[in-house]
Amino acid sequence: MSSFATNLKQMPRISHLAGLELIATDGSTMARIENRPGQSGSLAVYNHLGQIFGAITVDAARKGLELFAEHADDARANPGKHPNIDRLLAMVSENHGMLRVRHQFAITHDDTPVATAADDPLNSAAISD
Repeated sequence: MSSFATNLKQMPRISHLAGLELIATDGSTMARIENRPGQSGSLAVYNHLGQIFGAITVDAARKGLELFAEHADDARANPGKHPNIDRLLAMVSENHGMLRVRHQFAITHDDTPVATAADDPLNSAAISD
């Protein structure tokens, strides 16, 4: 199994994102993942899953757990420590659910990209959610 840091290197960059929201089927916002230290790794994974699967589905959740690698193992051993991984674990264990991904782009008043603290998710390979 690949490490989380190795998996992050294979994912698209997220410097253009301020964050993303996970939207339930009823239209309510279930969660927001921001482009900041401690969340940028989760943002990269969820962004990637949204691009590949079109939404966070049960299949996407399974793939996400693979991508989180050793952090998924830690989340299984310590429920509540990694809420962004716990969400995927719940979807897989219930074999149910779908969340749409709503991107929030990082732009300034003159439409130039904003440099964020998490321009490179590799700087935040350890996640804390």
